[in-house]
Amino acid sequence: MKKINWKRLIIIILITFIIGSFFSFFTMNNMEAFKELEKPLNVPAILFPIVWSILYLLMSISCYIILESNDEHKNKGLIIYGIQLIINSLWSLIFFGFEAYFLSFLWILLLMIFVIFMIFIFYKINKISSLLQIPYLIWVIFAGYLNLGIYLLNK
Repeated sequence: MKKINWKRLIIIILITFIIGSFFSFFTMNNMEAFKELEKPLNVPAILFPIVWSILYLLMSISCYIILESNDEHKNKGLIIYGIQLIINSLWSLIFFGFEAYFLSFLWILLLMIFVIFMIFIFYKINKISSLLQIPYLIWVIFAGYLNLGIYLLNK
């Protein structure tokens, strides 16, 4: 087994957390408006940062595995990883910042497409790295359900 490059792994974790949560920092003031919305399911607010922290960690480990590979699809996988991470981050701005609930639902569908595409590319490179992305996909599907419900209940 290959030795872990801890410095590289930590950098990937930091980049993933920073990019993934970037717009969340700018939209925290809109959380009061979010609390007032009708929701299809009331999820405890504390759950979101815990789940996202776990997901970002799994995503980072998965990305690290891809980065360390010598596979011909590696660059394509890393580019898709970066794109989906930016799409993920922008969702917070659209949903919380602009309160554009239908647009944010369409945006999350775009995110799902990119996550699925990423999983398939990662699978070609390393099966474990693709499996580490499955919880992320499940959470994005759940978030899509919440997003659509919020749009339908509050239009």
